[in-house]
Amino acid sequence: MARKRRTGNFRYAVLAIVIAMVLWGLARGGSTVEREYELPLVFDALPDDLVITDQTVTKINIRVRGSRATFRNLSAAELEYVESVGGAKPGRARYEVDDDRLDLPRGLRVVGRSPSQIDVRFERRGRKNVRIRADVQGEPPEGYKLNGVEIEPARIWLTGARSRVLRLSEVVTETIDVSQLEAPEEREVKLSIGADHVWVENDEAVTVKIDIEPLEPPEGVAPGGKGQQTG
Repeated sequence: MARKRRTGNFRYAVLAIVIAMVLWGLARGGSTVEREYELPLVFDALPDDLVITDQTVTKINIRVRGSRATFRNLSAAELEYVESVGGAKPGRARYEVDDDRLDLPRGLRVVGRSPSQIDVRFERRGRKNVRIRADVQGEPPEGYKLNGVEIEPARIWLTGARSRVLRLSEVVTETIDVSQLEAPEEREVKLSIGADHVWVENDEAVTVKIDIEPLEPPEGVAPGGKGQQTG
């Protein structure tokens, strides 16, 4: 009889622990918490004839309140703040940070944000066709010469902030070191624009052909540097 009573008490104890854990989990899931997130700032509907040349911030910080359970439905990696600038004109503009632009799960709400405003400067877009110059460094090894460098294409279209595009007359390739070359070589190179808010209009590859060949020995000297013998 006593053994049955002890078994029954043990079962009640286990059941009580399980119930307590369930209640603790429910209470924890229902408790209110606050969390902070840093959202990338994205501009939408930018007119084709404008370029953004300055902005006060690139990220928006928000503080969100809700239950722990509700936060499980929030994917922080997908959060971003989108500002529509469809009606923008050249010059400066100010936009208010609006909580309603955030798509949060039901039960979560924004209780704080920073900054509350975004200042943006717009400029007319321009384009220009400029030449490409090869940045050649060094001299070929002894016994070789550089005949020339050919760039394909020789010119390229740039686009971006009008005031900066129009000041450019050329773009330069990345440095091309010829000090170790003993034969012609062709390679794809990157370009250095030399100005911010300016970029290549079409993403086309730029190829450089480097013409390297052996030097001809002086008259009367055989290849290898030895003089020719006479009878």
